[in-house]
Amino acid sequence: MMAEIIAENRCFGGRQVRFRHRAESVNCEMVFSVFLPSSSRHQKVPVMYWLSGLTCTDENFVTKAGAQAAAEALGIAIVAPDTSPRGDDVPDDPEGAYDFGLGAGFYVNATQAPWSTHYRMYDYVLDELPAVVGETCPVDVSRAAISGHSMGGHGALTIGLANPDRYASVSAFAPICAPTECPWGEKALTHYLGDDRSAWQAHDACEVVKAAKQHLPVLVDQGSADDFLAEQLRTRRLMEASEGAAYPMTIRLQAGYDHSYFFIASFIESHLRFHAGNLA
Repeated sequence: MMAEIIAENRCFGGRQVRFRHRAESVNCEMVFSVFLPSSSRHQKVPVMYWLSGLTCTDENFVTKAGAQAAAEALGIAIVAPDTSPRGDDVPDDPEGAYDFGLGAGFYVNATQAPWSTHYRMYDYVLDELPAVVGETCPVDVSRAAISGHSMGGHGALTIGLANPDRYASVSAFAPICAPTECPWGEKALTHYLGDDRSAWQAHDACEVVKAAKQHLPVLVDQGSADDFLAEQLRTRRLMEASEGAAYPMTIRLQAGYDHSYFFIASFIESHLRFHAGNLA
């Protein structure tokens, strides 16, 4: 289960490392990136998992978010997996669209052929990735938080809120809040899970909130100038669902910010500090 190092760089006194391993849950080789703060040389450190959005790999967050300096200061590791299975045998959107298939795993366990052979990102993120990280890195995987952006924000919310025993806190940037009600989500969930919309509910943050028996600290940031806000992200639906379920969340609308990594870089330190307070 150990992973091999394929790249390593010194970064803010810590190490930015890229790993490759054979992943059983998704039936292919997977790559993930880990920032290890300098404190990990002496002790196991807590971890924040970062789930990226459509079209991304494990490298987008690493090179664009500027998170390493804060993670070094706080003594937190950051693990960034890929956004889908990869390889010649892994099926892709037959039309080559960006919002489904490769780079668009949506963090679900597909039940429909041909996707079900590889597209099991929910199990990969929840179980297999932490097991590999725990064996490979000086990381205390029992002290974990989860965060993400857009499709990855959807993944962080649905996986985190449904598994409160596995995470200390959850955060998201511009998450797809109601994928059962937006074009991105409807396309992906139809292909991965089939036409029975009741099977989709476990992957809709608004529905997961309603069913939650245990509450975690949750922080969500959404830019007011995000071009995807009205049609695809539906942040208002998450506000309504959390209020209706009496699930306390901090949901902030950040004036003038868009959907880009400039937005993430502007607020990632506050998210890391939020998680550090809950991982202590």
